[in-house]
Amino acid sequence: MDDSAPPPTQRRGPRDWAVDTVLFLAAAGYGVGWSVALVDDPTVPDTRLLWFQVIAALACAAVWLRRRWPVGLALVLVPVATFVDLATGAQLVALFTVAIHRTVRLTLAIGAAMVLSRSGFLVVVDPPDLPQLVLFTVTVNLAVVGWGLFVRHRGQLVLSLEERARRAEAEAHLRAERAQHLAREQIAREMHDVLGHRLSLLSVHAGALEYRPDAPPEEIARAAAVIRESTHQALQDLREVIGVLRAPVGELPQPTLADVRTLVEESRAAGTRVELRERVSGSVPDGVGRAAYRVVQEGLTNAHRHAPGAWVEVTVAGAPGEGVTVEVGNAAPEDGGEATADTGSGAGQGLTGLAERVSLANGTLEHGRTATGGFHLRAWLPWAP
Repeated sequence: MDDSAPPPTQRRGPRDWAVDTVLFLAAAGYGVGWSVALVDDPTVPDTRLLWFQVIAALACAAVWLRRRWPVGLALVLVPVATFVDLATGAQLVALFTVAIHRTVRLTLAIGAAMVLSRSGFLVVVDPPDLPQLVLFTVTVNLAVVGWGLFVRHRGQLVLSLEERARRAEAEAHLRAERAQHLAREQIAREMHDVLGHRLSLLSVHAGALEYRPDAPPEEIARAAAVIRESTHQALQDLREVIGVLRAPVGELPQPTLADVRTLVEESRAAGTRVELRERVSGSVPDGVGRAAYRVVQEGLTNAHRHAPGAWVEVTVAGAPGEGVTVEVGNAAPEDGGEATADTGSGAGQGLTGLAERVSLANGTLEHGRTATGGFHLRAWLPWAP
């Protein structure tokens, strides 16, 4: 229904055929009515009436072309209907079609041309009821134009509502896909955080058994027990995460800041020398505590993987209004190499995910190697007063 677009030229459907038939019958009925009225008019010879009827029949037949050439048909019927009253019905159908398929300005121009042409002819003929006939001509044309514009705008409204419904459906589909994607990302992040720490402990104990095959049986048995217990715990954590894949994301296992002590104890049990310093005043909000826990977990995991045997220091400090600062630093590895972070097969993925988590919490994250060859991880998280 665009102003500049031509009317549709595709094949008519059942509704189009019904509408065209009704309009054709209306135009023909108008002509038949005038023809019956002129039969008893002694001022109209039979020959002229016959020619009027032929011209009106052709005009009514041309109504079937209104969808393809609405403007051309309306312009042709302007002079025809001016002199042949019987063709006025076909002229009004053409004007109605222009009002539906063309611009308002063009519709008003053609309507004005029809009114001026017919009124000028009536002025020349000067019938006794001239004012009434002119008023009737103006009223009928305005009514047809108004009806056509109403149908046009109603069609545009229906099209806009359909388009809006399609757009809303597409947007809802995109929102659902995005929500599903975000849920999968969070689940994957949880699996990385939970399993990465457990597997790093397994790697430490397995490495100890590999490099000290001559260790006393008691130490080997103790290391094997720790490996078995860590493996069992890793499997339990994996079952928990998989078990909530279909549950809302909020039901995923969520640690708190108090669980940092458990992380440190597990690392100590794995043989890592860890010192924990806590200077926290008040009860940390759950979201902030969870993010701080993940920072410590990632720092200890990287220390297990890339700086085995190094001294690790964990500091957690904060207060309401000041925020929470989490620092995890380790010295250089005992073999003399440089400490790195996530340089294995998933290079940088842990720190990348951690940076995203801290950013979502409106915090900051810094990390890098120290001057002595160690690695330092520092995060600040906001804590409202």
